[in-house]
Amino acid sequence: MAWSDLLAGFAFYLIIEGLFPFLSPGAWRRGLDVVAQFEDQRLRNFGLGVVIAGLALLYFVRG
Repeated sequence: MAWSDLLAGFAFYLIIEGLFPFLSPGAWRRGLDVVAQFEDQRLRNFGLGVVIAGLALLYFVRG
């Protein structure tokens, strides 16, 4: 994997993350309020799930 691939992936991440507050700032803010009320363990479990999903997708795409 080249550095350009890593930077391209990071660029896509920034684009997708920026779309939500740009398109619907009110809904994005409400969503953040909901997440801010989660317990630490629930956030950790969610984070772990996202990491595992990302690794599985990367494994599937890159083989």
